[in-house]
Order: sequence, then C-alpha cells, then structure tokens
Amino acid sequence: MSSLPIADRWFEVKRINDDITLLWEPHVVPLMRCNIWHVRGRDRDLMIDTGMGIASLRDAAQHLIHKDITAVATHTHSDHVGGHHEFAHTLVHELEADNLRAPGDAGTLLASVLGGDQIRRYHDAGYPFDGDLITALPHADYLMSDYRVRAATVTEIVNEGNIVDIGNRHFEVLHLPGHSPGSIGLWEAASGTLFSGDAIYDGPLLDEVEGADIPTYVRTMKRLRELPVQVVHAGHDPSFGRERLIALVDAYLAKRT
Repeated sequence: MSSLPIADRWFEVKRINDDITLLWEPHVVPLMRCNIWHVRGRDRDLMIDTGMGIASLRDAAQHLIHKDITAVATHTHSDHVGGHHEFAHTLVHELEADNLRAPGDAGTLLASVLGGDQIRRYHDAGYPFDGDLITALPHADYLMSDYRVRAATVTEIVNEGNIVDIGNRHFEVLHLPGHSPGSIGLWEAASGTLFSGDAIYDGPLLDEVEGADIPTYVRTMKRLRELPVQVVHAGHDPSFGRERLIALVDAYLAKRT
C-alpha cells in the first residue's frame, strides 16, 4: 500500500490569453512535469503535448474543448504523449510516429525500476529527486506499478515546413532534433510565437538521454537563435522571450562547442 497522499485534483490550469491555456501535473516531479498547451482556433483546437497519462487530460480540459482537437506530439517521450490515446486526431513527426503507435515499455513511475544509476544521472543533469516520479496518487486505488504509456492512433504525420492550420492561426512545423530525432516546434511567424517542446526550455536541457545527439542539438540551437521569436511556450518551465532565448542558446553553445 502506497503512503502517498491522494491528490485533490491531478491537473492545474492557467489561462495565458484568450487563445492559450496552460495545463500541468503538479504531483509529477519536475523532471517529468510537462507543459500542456491548449490553443484555441476558429476551426479546431490544438493540445500541444498531453502529459504523463496518469489521469484523464480530456476530462480535466473538458471546459476548454468545444470543437475538434488535434493532439500534437512535440516528441514522444512518455511525459509528453501519455494522454494522446484520448484524442481521435494526433500529429507527430515521421521519425517518431511508430513510437506513438507502439510505445512498448516506455515510461515508469517507480524509482526502483529507474535504478540508482539513472537517478544519479538525472541528479547530475540538474533534476534531483529522492523517490518515485509522482508525489501523490490520482485516486486511492491507483497502482504506480501499472503505469504504461498507451498506444495512440496516428492520424497526421508531419515534416519540416508543413503547416498546421486551425482557421485563424497557422503554425509552421520546425524540425528541431537533438533532444530526440523527431522533435518539432510549432512556429507562428505572424505573432512571433514558438511552441518549442523540449528543443529549448528555461531549465537543464537533456542532451544525453536515449535518442539524443549533441552535434544535432548544436545545429538546432543555432537555428533557434536566428528565429525572430517574441515568446517561447516550451515543453517545461516558464515561457520566455527573445532575450532569454538567446541567453539559453548561448549558454548551451558555450558548454557544447
């Protein structure tokens, strides 16, 4: 029997503006606490990443969902695609489409499964945690050992330069590999808005996890530095503007080049 408390609610919700709402899982440790972005469009909405899949994102976001929705996978790590199975229309880069269809044994909540060596590597990378990956349970009968990322139907496969059109807003797909082979961002040039996934965020960047590649990440960082960004809504941690983007990129390049 787990000694963890039962959460009053699993998701927190913050409205950013008329079109954008942030959802997150406060009882997930920071390493795996993904930013989930709901973007309202005239013709359809976007749910950019879907968190761990521990509790129903669709239920938690029901008050936001008034039309068809596309669940975007900025990449297919377990903290970003756990809720994709709840949505009929999904979008993913071609290099990671198979991961969304068949996640296999990806993901665990248990420190005992991660192992001490892996936990120490995360600690050294800037993400210390002392135990399991959640600090509360979604309900009393929840078993952490049963956690799995569920397979999702892939309905839209994208590449660099494809356009995601939601009616009144149009986002260009940017292929931003380095953290993972099929990492993407959604770029709206008209507003200078970038949804960056884990290509860049204002926290310790993980470039030595499975599937990551540092030379590729360096090229992505150099590309991001040239983007005329006004605001970055990232896969983790707070949003930021162009000045902070340049500082984060320059710090990464100083470390890796």
